[in-house]
Amino acid sequence: MAAKRDYLSCLDTLKPVRDALDVINGKWKLPIIISIMVGNKRFTDIQNSIPGITPKVLAKELKELEVHQLIKRTVMDDYPVKILYKPEPYADTLVPVIDALKGWGLNHRKRLFNRE
Repeated sequence: MAAKRDYLSCLDTLKPVRDALDVINGKWKLPIIISIMVGNKRFTDIQNSIPGITPKVLAKELKELEVHQLIKRTVMDDYPVKILYKPEPYADTLVPVIDALKGWGLNHRKRLFNRE
């Protein structure tokens, strides 16, 4: 009986973690979110801030992040037309996640490369 309770407890944690990873998982999503959060608003600025990303992939990822309400795409009716991206307030909920991942990554790197 205890084994079943442990199994359910695992799923209680695993399901929301998988939901979160479905939104931010992949090679490009977090770099794009971070780029926009630090102030890059135009497509080319975002692309230039992330080495190796192609325009096609960036466009696809931006659309997905917009669907998840993490960024907002605004079309400015200037000539030429400008498209700007900005973080939605909901994206602020990722700041502690990004900070935790950054801290863990720094500690992990130290652990791996500063062995005695």
